[in-house]
Amino acid sequence: MESLQHALDRFSDLLGKLSSVLMILLLINVFYDVVARYFFHASSIGMQELEWHLFASMFLIGIAYTLKDEGHVRVDVLYEKFSPKKRAWVNALGCVVFLLPFSGLIIWFGYDFALESYSLGETSGDPGGLPHRWVIKAMIPISAFTLALSGLGMLLKNLLIIRQPTA
Repeated sequence: MESLQHALDRFSDLLGKLSSVLMILLLINVFYDVVARYFFHASSIGMQELEWHLFASMFLIGIAYTLKDEGHVRVDVLYEKFSPKKRAWVNALGCVVFLLPFSGLIIWFGYDFALESYSLGETSGDPGGLPHRWVIKAMIPISAFTLALSGLGMLLKNLLIIRQPTA
C-alpha cells in the first residue's frame, strides 16, 4: 500500500512539473503576443486562444499536484487543533465521500462533453482561431482523472497514518 501511495505521489509531482512547464509556455506566448501587437501591430487570434488553452491546462493539471501538497484552501478552525490521526480521518472521509465521487462525475460527464466536440469537429468560432476544440475540452475529464489519482494517493497516505499504533 505504501509503495502505491509513493507512486501516486510521484505521478502528482510529475503533474506539478508539467504545470510549471505550461506556465512557462504561457508566459512566452503572452510575451510574444504583446510584442507582436504593440511593436509590430500584428495580432493572431490563434495565439490569443492558445493563451487561455495553456492557462486552463496549467490550472487543470495543477489541481492534482496542489491536492498532493495540501495547498488547497480549507477552513482550519477545528482541523488545526486535531491530532494527526483525527486529521487523517477527516482527510480520508473527505476523499471517499466528496473527492472521489465528484471526480467520477466530472470524468463521466466531461468525457461525453469532449467526445461530442470531437464528433462534431468543433473548432474556434473566430477566423484564424485554433482547430480541434475537443483537445481543451478533453482536459476536463483528464484533470478529474488525475485529481482522482492524487486523491487516491492522499487516501492511502491517510490510511497509513490511521493504521499506525498510537503512542
